[in-house]
This record gives sequence, structure tokens and C-alpha cells, in this order.
Amino acid sequence: MTLPHHRLDGPEDGAPLILGPSLGTSLAVWEPQVPALTRHHRVLRYDLPGHGGEAGGGSAAAPDAEPATVAELASRVLALADHHGWETFRYAGISLGGGIGTHLAVHHPERISSLALVCSSAWFGEPAGWHERAALVREDGTRSLLEAAPGRWFADPERMTGTPLGARLLADLAEADPAGYAACCEAVADFDARPVLSRITAPTLVVAGAADPAIPPTHASELAHGIRASALVRVAGAAHLAGVEQPEAVTEALLSHWDGATPPHPAGERGPA
Repeated sequence: MTLPHHRLDGPEDGAPLILGPSLGTSLAVWEPQVPALTRHHRVLRYDLPGHGGEAGGGSAAAPDAEPATVAELASRVLALADHHGWETFRYAGISLGGGIGTHLAVHHPERISSLALVCSSAWFGEPAGWHERAALVREDGTRSLLEAAPGRWFADPERMTGTPLGARLLADLAEADPAGYAACCEAVADFDARPVLSRITAPTLVVAGAADPAIPPTHASELAHGIRASALVRVAGAAHLAGVEQPEAVTEALLSHWDGATPPHPAGERGPA
């Protein structure tokens, strides 16, 4: 199995932490959180197939070999953890990256010591829409998505697209391999963890962007109510990439979760961060 393109930061003796990206972005999407998280964590960030360091055919698998289910993507993450000798690890994921974490927490609970789901969902909507997007990208490439992306990603797209990181993430989307991106769309289409959320035992933080049009906050509420040991934080002034648009609020929520300052509780909920 080809290991995902990834990067390690932080002290070698830090607590293992894996960060998963959202569809269409790269491991750069976590850059605002890295300085704080690497104080006490050995942080591993990875790219989805065809994204970031895997785009353009560099280290990516051939298009017909790309993972087409969240389970297969999760198996690649586990292989990555095994490669680095991590029997257990903390995991945080954005959107599809969160879906991968949800699958791991359900099917490999012994590996996940703590979970954070950022602007994610147990079900990403009707499959037909994702199959349509996959077909569009295979036909016209990911540049066809650039016009609509800022409005999904950011509550203030004009401001955020003018920042270095906002511009970089849009460039990552434009440069993503169409086959890899489409395969990830198909993985999202088939994903539905709603019936098994109660099987998650890891302490879980759920973070929602209050203005997220891609995954509305009601999806976060469903996650929090379905996972027994969970806490919910809504981030004001943020859409889908909440950690990019409101980095301090998301970083604070993550650190509080892992420092035990706000221990998860059933269907817990905090006010807007």
C-alpha cells in the first residue's frame, strides 16, 4: 500500500497526533494550528490522494488504484501510523479528514485515544451530488471548482482569498489531480456513519463553523448527540475552513480538549468561540 504524502513536526517524544485535511485542500490547511500543537505533540499531517504533495502523479497511486471508500483511506492512515510505530494516537480531521477519523474511531477504537471532528459530518449528503462533482472534475479538472470554493470555505471570502494561506489553498485545489479528487468524492458519497456513532468511545470534540454552508452546524449537533463522550463548540465568523478563518478559536478548542480543561460529556455544547 502506498503511504500518503505526509509531514512530521514537533518533538520526537511528543504525544502522537495525526491531522487529516478536507477535500480539495492539502496538509497546509492545518498550518495555523501547528505552532501550538507541536509544543507537546509529534504532529503528522497527510495529504489525500491526488492532493498537495500527491498531486501531479508524484507519489500518488495510479488513478485506477486510488482508494474509493473512506475505509480504504482510513487503512492508509493506519498504515502510516504503523510505519511510524504509533500503536495509539490522537486524531483530528476536517470534513472528509474527520470522516476518516470517525471510521477509525468506530472500527479501530483501540488505536484512537482522542478524537476531534472539525466541520465534519457522519453523512455528507445525497450521493448523487458527489457523483456529479466527480464526473465534472474528471471532465473539466479541479479548476472548474475555483469560482465556488471561496464561498463554501470562508464566511468572508474576499478577505480570506487575499491572505497567503487562503491563496495557497485555492492553488492546491487548482493543482489537485482530477482522478484523485474524484475518487475522494466517491468515498464521500458512500460514507454514512450515522448508525454506528454510538460505538465511538474515544473522548471527542466536535467543532462547527457557525456559517458553514458546506456542512451546516446541524451536522455537528448530530455528531455530538450520537457520540456518547463528546463536546460541541461552534465557531462564530467561520465557514467550512474554520481553523483557517478563525485559527485562534479552533486552536483554543483543540488545546482545551486535549489538556482536559473542557472534558467531553454527553451531547455537551459550548457557546460560540
